[in-house]
Amino acid sequence: MDLRKSLFIAALIVVFSGCKTENKPTTKTEVSEEIFIDLDEIRERGKIRVVTDYNSTNYFVYKGKPMGYQFELLQALSSFLGLKLEISVSNDLEKNFEDLLSGKIDLIASNLAITRQRAKDVAFTESHCVTRQVLVQKISDKPNDIGNTPRFNEIIRNQLDLAGKTIYVQHQSAYADRLRSLSDEIGDSINVVEIPDYEVEQLIGLVANGEIMYTVCDENLAKVNLNFYNNIDIETAISFPQKIAWAVRPQSSDMLDAINGWLKGFKKTSRYNRIYKKYFLNKRSKHIVDAGYHSIKGGQVSEFDDIIRKESEKYALDWRLIASIIYQESRFVPDVESWAGAVGLMQLMPETAEIFGVKSITSPVDNIKGGIKFLRWLDKRLAKDISDDEERLKFVLAAYNVGIGHVRDAMALAEKNGKDSKKWNRNVDFYLLNKSNPEYYNDPVVKFGYCRGEEPYQYVTDILERYNHYKNVITD
Repeated sequence: MDLRKSLFIAALIVVFSGCKTENKPTTKTEVSEEIFIDLDEIRERGKIRVVTDYNSTNYFVYKGKPMGYQFELLQALSSFLGLKLEISVSNDLEKNFEDLLSGKIDLIASNLAITRQRAKDVAFTESHCVTRQVLVQKISDKPNDIGNTPRFNEIIRNQLDLAGKTIYVQHQSAYADRLRSLSDEIGDSINVVEIPDYEVEQLIGLVANGEIMYTVCDENLAKVNLNFYNNIDIETAISFPQKIAWAVRPQSSDMLDAINGWLKGFKKTSRYNRIYKKYFLNKRSKHIVDAGYHSIKGGQVSEFDDIIRKESEKYALDWRLIASIIYQESRFVPDVESWAGAVGLMQLMPETAEIFGVKSITSPVDNIKGGIKFLRWLDKRLAKDISDDEERLKFVLAAYNVGIGHVRDAMALAEKNGKDSKKWNRNVDFYLLNKSNPEYYNDPVVKFGYCRGEEPYQYVTDILERYNHYKNVITD
């Protein structure tokens, strides 16, 4: 169903259900049984599963690099906890609460207003910022079809003038709750239309484009969007300042204590101040979106996306994986040369380039073709030992970085020491990481000697983490 139909149907539902919206309590998410997953269980798992929303401040990709206010806070938190960070994206608040209470995720890292109603279902963390809710409305000097009357009503400054107005907000958001309370306070109807699957910034865009008249969002986010839309007004507040926080399960008391202790200290640091200013106070951030290499506005990872897509399709590879490799290798600089002599986007050694028929090593097309052929060559050889595609990818990436010989040495060491030579995490990766240790590189099963294993170990982790970020925010 397209947006216009969705908005029309949602508006009809409001009209026919009565002009004044009722201040209905949020329905508590039904969970079949109590989920007791706390910090010890999460540490045993080795990663913290987080959901956040995808917008131009919280989480996005710019020039191939994952960025965002929530993303940088989460990076700092995961480092403090000593856990890997697994991020998923969802703008559906109701689903996020359901997934939290059912144990599918451990933390909702969004701009959640702390409310008494929500606190009945979830446990809020220490606030990570304070803001207030504001009305977003369009400034327009264009005449309508009849005469010189403005297309929209005059800018609303008095909350009493919201009576009878239709305001579109994110489904299950604190904005809807606040508008319903405000409707009671002014003693008149405000038609609140909750739109599922639409994030706050998308609704701001609809206001700017004239598709809807009003929406509501947090003031700090509204100020950021002034950089993108010069025809919106955000000066009318509809709430007092509110604490904005994350949410965990009520049963996860140890994790809540750990996050709260960290947040209280982290907010006092210069690093937190830099992160907040970077995403909410820096007016120069407009050039990021205008540059085109922004996952929301421009949709490009690099200027070579079309080439990467075309060459990846030939081998049924996900182009976002190849893009992640290229970012790791060259940051998309086509003529860069490493200290070891590797050249180009995929950092091919001259002898490797020759083997795989690369005519011009600095040519983006030729270099990408050669790099993909090399990856396929490694994949075919490792497929003899590792049948699982996802598992084998980790071995292929390590071999691309350090050579297949060192990877096979690590596999031999794993087998000798009673580990699974066909599993990467906590098995083969350990022996590759430690192949700079004489205890391991002098072992009789090792054929290729010393290797500074920290680099390929981190190489695999970085590429796959970035690939997951690309999959979160960039359509295939």
